[in-house]
Amino acid sequence: MRHRAYLSLMLLTLFAGQGAAASDAPIEVPSGQPVQLQEVLIDDLGAETWLRFRFIAPQIAREGGTVDYAQAEMDFEYLCEALALPYMSDFELEGDVIVVSLSDRATEFGEPDPEATQFFEAFRVVDEICIWEGL
Repeated sequence: MRHRAYLSLMLLTLFAGQGAAASDAPIEVPSGQPVQLQEVLIDDLGAETWLRFRFIAPQIAREGGTVDYAQAEMDFEYLCEALALPYMSDFELEGDVIVVSLSDRATEFGEPDPEATQFFEAFRVVDEICIWEGL
């Protein structure tokens, strides 16, 4: 059975100097687009635990967006290493797979939204480094 837990999004310790929770403050990524953390989910999938870091990235929108997948590609590893790994450490989380997702709008996890543009990448952590999983 799938287990999903919603975690606190208070990441002030990760973003010292910012006056708001990470869910309210834009995070700068290599593509130059501002992204916001929507939520962090924990899913038990069989024998593995997947940690899902879901971000809102309005600039990837099909209509009116300025960032395509090729431009956003470097953002995934950055978000995994600069945000997900410290988050896991701070909240004492363990996971087999880290999924970083970008969506042009807030969406409900697992609910279809044909209007949304979404990009996903998965990683495994090896020696404190995010290794692309290529799912």
